[in-house]
Amino acid sequence: MRDRTLLQLFAATAASLVNATPSNSWDQSVDIINGSVRIYGDDAYPVLYRRALLNDAPRARYPGFKQETLILKNGTVRREGARALSCDIRFERDQPMTLRDGTVIYTDVFRPVDSNASNTIPAIVAWSPYGKEIGGQWLDDFPYRAGVPLSQVSELQKFEAPDPAYWVCQGYAIVNPDARGAYSSDGNITFWGRQLAEDGYDFIEWVADQDWSSGKVGMSGNSWLSVSQWFIAAEHPPHLTAIAPWEGLTDLYRDSTNRGGVPSPAFQEAILTTFAGKAYVEDNARKITSEPFVNIYWEDKIARVDQITIPAYVVASYTNPVHTRGSFQGFRDMKSTEKWLRVHNTFEWPDYYEPAHVAELTSFFDYYLKGKENGWAETPRVRISVLDPGHEDEVNRVVADWPVPGLTGKTFYLSADGLSDTLPSDASSTSYEVATDSAAGSVSFSYSATDLTEIIGYIKVKLWVEADGSDDMDLDITIQKTDKDGNSYQTVTGGIISTQGIIRASMRALNKQLSTDFEPYQAFTSESLLTPGEIYPLEVGLWPTALRIHPGEHILLTISAHTPIPADLDLGFGSALEHVPAAGGTFLEGTNVNLQALGGCTDCNPPYVNAQRVTTPVSRNKGSHIFHFGGKYDSYVLMPLNVSSSSTSEPAVQSGRNLKDEL
Repeated sequence: MRDRTLLQLFAATAASLVNATPSNSWDQSVDIINGSVRIYGDDAYPVLYRRALLNDAPRARYPGFKQETLILKNGTVRREGARALSCDIRFERDQPMTLRDGTVIYTDVFRPVDSNASNTIPAIVAWSPYGKEIGGQWLDDFPYRAGVPLSQVSELQKFEAPDPAYWVCQGYAIVNPDARGAYSSDGNITFWGRQLAEDGYDFIEWVADQDWSSGKVGMSGNSWLSVSQWFIAAEHPPHLTAIAPWEGLTDLYRDSTNRGGVPSPAFQEAILTTFAGKAYVEDNARKITSEPFVNIYWEDKIARVDQITIPAYVVASYTNPVHTRGSFQGFRDMKSTEKWLRVHNTFEWPDYYEPAHVAELTSFFDYYLKGKENGWAETPRVRISVLDPGHEDEVNRVVADWPVPGLTGKTFYLSADGLSDTLPSDASSTSYEVATDSAAGSVSFSYSATDLTEIIGYIKVKLWVEADGSDDMDLDITIQKTDKDGNSYQTVTGGIISTQGIIRASMRALNKQLSTDFEPYQAFTSESLLTPGEIYPLEVGLWPTALRIHPGEHILLTISAHTPIPADLDLGFGSALEHVPAAGGTFLEGTNVNLQALGGCTDCNPPYVNAQRVTTPVSRNKGSHIFHFGGKYDSYVLMPLNVSSSSTSEPAVQSGRNLKDEL
């Protein structure tokens, strides 16, 4: 066993979370209690907790607690039609691990059958509260399995996590904990921050201390599992060797709950109501409205990415409504000298399980966790995709860095004729009406491209605004390209391919120290309401994009009243019916096996689950939104452009070519 001296330096402090452990025999009433959580700067910050979904609730999809070791045989499957195992796997289920405050959590371990103290192996950890077996979220909850074919995965994987059927056969252990409070793990579920980071530190060191472990530990996974990597790696667990965050926010307030200063609890509610366990869940949704300004609580939910120094393989996209900004920001801010960024053009789950990308991740981990000299170090440090709706996207373009250097900042001014190269000399305005307590209305400004042009990076929009009939306004601001006839390009699900910014006008004050020409950074520490008849400047940052516009196509700026998403949002997690072997493990395809049915319903949660939700925040949009431009009102869009040079029909920045050198 390895020396645990460093961990033993931490005193065994009392748990900062409420030590309530009610059973599944709870009544059906709402149960919201006072408690506390460890955050940076406060060992017991006051928070509310809500009762978790019962472990035996159908949508929890919990196969039960059972401590056992199984040998999963080569050629067997977890589910008919799923990927078959290509080697024997040792499956150690519900193994206990004790955190520094005495809380016991449980983990599953998948590893090669011949791994032991004489034949040690590296491990990959997937950290989340979603459930280590099926759980409340699964690919089958999405249409077409979110683009991941059943035959591509074994269904032994945790949601958004590495597939043991592949990784164990490559000589790795896959370690899937139920984080604090999840399912049979003790304690209460928390929302990132210091508590999760310290728990992750302890767990990484426990994994490294196992007799089969080589002491090299990595982390991998999408979404929550990606965000957890930012927080845990910043704590510097000595044996955490490399991470692979695959689309993960870095600032919960700015990226999700209060984007642009607008309280938006809907997505949090859709996630919170899926968390299952024996006790409680940190009621982050209530903080969204009860503590609407950035304070010590919300600062705790900002990953300390600048503390990360270990190697990292970061994956991002331009179209994730939660994780886009944070994925890029994490790459930019981490202090690792060995870091890679790949920006894809699809969706997080199919990209994560795409065989070519799994193979690339294997090369990364083989290099750092196994010490293989496989040429990984020569992999280009930054590769991006360029979206080209209506044509063919470009993927894996090699560039020098992110943001891409060598681009030209181009200002387009709002005018009566659309977007103009010059500031109109005369002041003018346009407006729309907002129906009472709703968010209807929009205005648009267009620019027709004459050259092949690419927008690559961060866009800033400056507006001069006036509210008539309200003392505030919540705005959505989007940039998209349209075809020659002005038609939008849509995703396969019917959405518009665009990049977006959101702003509450009363929260417009900037942190000037952190703001840049292309990236205004709001402080969100106070509000300053609007006075009717007064005109105010707003600077809004749009999330990063890379978008190609062909001659004759249009760049379209749209400003609209923000529509709040109802807080009763239900994404259907836990509703798909899943069948797993009742005895656990796997089976030979085509043989009769006793299966356990999990899930399979929508309106079957205990009544208290929805009763504990917060209410939808009331829109501040009323009356008219008026936008001024021209003259002294320099409303504009600032974009980083890559424009074709006179000597080529291709944009100038290609595979590291510098636009400035060609203009």
